[in-house]
Amino acid sequence: MQEHLLFETVSQLGLAMLFFLAGYEIDFRAVRGRPIILASLGWVLSFAVAVGALAVVGAGAAVLILAIGLCSTALGTMLPIARDSGLLAGPVGPHLMAVGAVGEFAPIALLALLYSEGHHSGRTTFVIALVGLSVAAAVFGSLRRSARVSRLLSATLGTSAQLAVRLSLLALLAAVLLAAEIGVDIALGAFAAGVCMHVLLSALDEREEALVQSKLDGIGFGAVVPVFFVYTGVTFDLDRLLGSPLALVLIPVFLAAFALVRGVTTFALFARVLPRPQRGVLAAFAATELPIVVVAASTAAERGLVDESIAAAMIGAAMLSVLLFPLLGLRWARLDTNAVAAEAI
Repeated sequence: MQEHLLFETVSQLGLAMLFFLAGYEIDFRAVRGRPIILASLGWVLSFAVAVGALAVVGAGAAVLILAIGLCSTALGTMLPIARDSGLLAGPVGPHLMAVGAVGEFAPIALLALLYSEGHHSGRTTFVIALVGLSVAAAVFGSLRRSARVSRLLSATLGTSAQLAVRLSLLALLAAVLLAAEIGVDIALGAFAAGVCMHVLLSALDEREEALVQSKLDGIGFGAVVPVFFVYTGVTFDLDRLLGSPLALVLIPVFLAAFALVRGVTTFALFARVLPRPQRGVLAAFAATELPIVVVAASTAAERGLVDESIAAAMIGAAMLSVLLFPLLGLRWARLDTNAVAAEAI
């Protein structure tokens, strides 16, 4: 029992780290303007399509939470693949980052708003608001590179102090604890912490910023994030899924829904911005889903909004999307050499 609790705790830390790295990856200087505007419009369209389709099939009280899952994008999962393949440095990169950022943040925010279990007083709300304003002030204040902060962070990069890494982990843990205290999903706090740390550490030069990114990737993708994916697989209710013919049929249905809700809408919306092959790459990565689907489907099952076998089918389809859609996107990218930068890893 203790081993199971430890495994679950590290898994939750891995999930938080995944969302932290997703927020840290976003370069708002690259996505501002048309990319973020189109990405936001695309997400609203995706959500409307998901709600309409679920209402038509009679999802009942589960319409909203299932729609939130369907219109998500696994930013933290697909960005490392895109970065390693050179896509982020190519013309698709800013749009991919924007679509992923909106597709990750908007569902998290909706889950926190509509399905939060927290109960806090007005005083707590006031304190949280002050903390939020303080963080926002710090973020906007650090938009200009600070020579003093840059020197301090640079001086400790090669020492045991590792100030940049320690600050990042401190921000992650503080945001997760705050989110847990007020009863919202830890993913929201972790994502916000990642965004704030990216802005703060932009005081470093590009080489040092890349070094910090590498160290955080090592901690995340080399240690705790894989535990989340392993734990998701270990706790996946395969018996219930195999015991329900309807659930087995729903796996390709959910997979097609991911492709329609996020992929097709993204492909259509960026028609005037990107050529057809690059839109195919963007659509395939936009339809890659998992972490938020796990949260939404599990919450829906726990609250009795859907049967556990249906939730298992949705999670199973999300697992397949992580395996299939990035491969499809990379295949399209290889067909269009202009989509990939020359410095791919």
